[in-house]
Amino acid sequence: MSSLLTFDCVSASRPDGTPLFSGLTLALGRERTGLVGRNGAGKSTLLAIAAGLREPASGAVSRHGTAGRLHQVLPAAGGVADALGISAALDAMARLEAGEGTMGDAALAQWDLPQRLDDALAAVGLAGMAAGRQVAGLSGGERTRLGLARLLLEAPDLLLLDEPTNNLDREGREAIHALLRGWRGGVLVASHDRALLEGMDRIVELTPVGVTVHGGGWSSFAEARDAARERAQAELDRAKRAVDRQAGAAQRQAERQARRDKTGRAVRARGDQPKILLDKRRERAEHTAAGNRVLAGRQATEARETLDTARRQVEIVTPLAIALPPSGLPANRTVLAMRDVAVERDGRRIAGPLTLSLAGPERVALAGPNGSGKTTLLRVAAGLAEPSSGAVSRAPGAVAMLDQHVELLDPDLTLVGNIRTHHPEITANRAHDVLARFAFRNRDALRPAGTLSGGEKLRAGLAIVCSGPQVPQLLILDEPTNHLDLDAIAELERALAGWDGALLVVSHDAAFLDAIGIGREIALGQKNLP
Repeated sequence: MSSLLTFDCVSASRPDGTPLFSGLTLALGRERTGLVGRNGAGKSTLLAIAAGLREPASGAVSRHGTAGRLHQVLPAAGGVADALGISAALDAMARLEAGEGTMGDAALAQWDLPQRLDDALAAVGLAGMAAGRQVAGLSGGERTRLGLARLLLEAPDLLLLDEPTNNLDREGREAIHALLRGWRGGVLVASHDRALLEGMDRIVELTPVGVTVHGGGWSSFAEARDAARERAQAELDRAKRAVDRQAGAAQRQAERQARRDKTGRAVRARGDQPKILLDKRRERAEHTAAGNRVLAGRQATEARETLDTARRQVEIVTPLAIALPPSGLPANRTVLAMRDVAVERDGRRIAGPLTLSLAGPERVALAGPNGSGKTTLLRVAAGLAEPSSGAVSRAPGAVAMLDQHVELLDPDLTLVGNIRTHHPEITANRAHDVLARFAFRNRDALRPAGTLSGGEKLRAGLAIVCSGPQVPQLLILDEPTNHLDLDAIAELERALAGWDGALLVVSHDAAFLDAIGIGREIALGQKNLP
């Protein structure tokens, strides 16, 4: 298999010089390669290096084919044809068909373009979308699909994709999965979509301690990763036992030396032996004691160094823990009731009607295609927006919402400052204690919120909503996994699965919904087009 892209001992760093990864040697051919790692591990940086948009800190990159990168399509992009980069070709063809074309138009014309356009839009789940339609009227998921359609039209040898299924509904995700299954070129995709990663030929993991290349999809990779974590924990346990054994041996040696010293003093006090003999015995004993102390000190240092290394390894390969405080929600308490709730804008219904009641620790998901009003209804449920019709009642102080961008965080304030802004009664020391339960310790609590990764922002947001006078009994989550790495998703799943409160969730991640115990799904209507 010929290589389309080769990394030869490539390393990368942040702008401040902090290393991201090093020693990456990898050849990419016509195969599907998944790229995983914690937020901030360098996945987007590696994709930029692959696209030639950034130089590696060291190492070499060889390219033997064309590469296409998924670009974000902004609402201000104009029409669909503009976003796809084909408006000039379509306009030229229109002028030629009307008999008004020029030689320049003839050079721009691509007579197979209409069919290729139809095929590309159908492949990403946008069949029949008009080329003149305005991008501003599309959802975020539809704009992502447009970016993929542009890649199909460009037909590069190698696709470079950064979280392509973010913001996509189930239909859109399946369209992307089908696209990659049928792609005949190469694919390098950074993703936390476990269903997508399952279809990879191999997975590359970026970590601070090295780069791992695993043949196979997500399930086999996760099994190998968990085994590595178990080995790291076992090594830490062995290192702790070694430190304890060394400390015990040093204590016993010190006790034996103390007994010998005591005996020597008693013999000297009796005065029945020559002084020269006693002096030599004392000198020999002192040398032995000094040697034992040096040896014990060296062994203690080595044991502590081994322990520190093992502890750092566990900290690197084991995800941080989220500790949600108990909500104390009684089984029969109704925390949210919505009756015939609908939202209109400019005289047009954009969400609802929805009737819903949550009592006790229920877990409910709102489902529906992009544009069906899920986020709008969540905001109404949380009291952040008013319905145009219908009625909403909430248990006082019991409801909290986190959106996927965690907008309650002020990016310019530290995490301690953010907590105290939302809860002025909390002291700085208390804020540190709260943040420690969400894995922000010491100096991490003093970081500006704007410097956090997606997973860190979610943890910080949970710390804020759970640190008030009353712990929320209903958490409303809007696409909580969209900007999380796989370790952060797994930890969020563990925290929510073991929590005693109620959940109202919008997520297109079926594995996440299963993991947190969703018991009821409410399907909203079809997307409301402008």
